[in-house]
Order: sequence, then structure tokens, then C-alpha cells
Amino acid sequence: MKPPFVLIPDNVSTDTVKCLETLLRHARKGEVIGIAFAAALKRRAYITNTAGECHRNPTWARGMVAALDDQLADRTRATTK
Repeated sequence: MKPPFVLIPDNVSTDTVKCLETLLRHARKGEVIGIAFAAALKRRAYITNTAGECHRNPTWARGMVAALDDQLADRTRATTK
């Protein structure tokens, strides 16, 4: 039986371009097999979507996005104290 998927710490930059370049480099190596994302655009607009394994397996993608929601909630609480 395969082990479950686990959240691991990352060293991805918080700079938008550097972050995307890092993810692209890992995707080209075959290390990133899917992505679920929300991207903030100019003029107060945004897009959300999935690709790869996250598109094929929406249940898994929803779990990943829920983990992101938890992280953002923790950061929000930390900045309001």
C-alpha cells in the first residue's frame, strides 16, 4: 500500500515571479504533477483553476486547497494580534 500524501515544508519564494519560476523548474523535472491555484490579477480580479493531477483528481485538490486555507487563516490570525 502506498503511503498517503503529506504536506511538506517548502522554500518557495514569496516573490510572484520567483515562485512561478521555481514551480516551473520542478514541473519540467517531473516533480510537480499537478497544481491548484488562485492568481490575483490587476484591477481587483482573480482567476482560479487546476491542472495536471489536481484537475484529474478534484477531491485531492480540494484537500490541498483546504490545507492552504488553514495556513492563510493562521497567518491572518497572527497578523491581527
